[in-house]
Amino acid sequence: MSDLRIRPADHADDDALADLDRRTWSPLHAVTPRPREPYGPFFDVLHPVEEFLVAEADDDRLAGYVRVVRPTPLVSNAHVRQIQGLAVDEWARGRGVARALLRAAALHARNQGARRLTLRVLGHNAPARRLYESEGFAVEGVLPGEFLLDGRYVDDVLMGISLA
Repeated sequence: MSDLRIRPADHADDDALADLDRRTWSPLHAVTPRPREPYGPFFDVLHPVEEFLVAEADDDRLAGYVRVVRPTPLVSNAHVRQIQGLAVDEWARGRGVARALLRAAALHARNQGARRLTLRVLGHNAPARRLYESEGFAVEGVLPGEFLLDGRYVDDVLMGISLA
């Protein structure tokens, strides 16, 4: 998508991101229950604005977001960042938005001094797994049957890429 820019999220994005997050919820990637009213804010103490990058189209519509975090507060793990959320709006799918967000996440992590970028993806989410593999992520482990979703046990696949 040539008319796309990736930028840090800001507090003004809260409502649009909350709406996007609710609309893109799917059992294909979510381990949490479907969001229900009353909806809280998108950004909160556990999900601060500083952890998010957003993809924005030229018409100022948010096309998607990625969340990049330190997976633990340990000094010994400070060289690792983890993607803990990636969503692309329906109208923007198939236009390279997720790929652009992944690349921006890797650059963002590198700029923070990270040497590794990791993520977790549900085993049945074949489209996401193919995308991550095409961007250089490799399967580093599998937690078999880690989640019970809609009556099915689903694997949790751990993937990572070196940023060094």
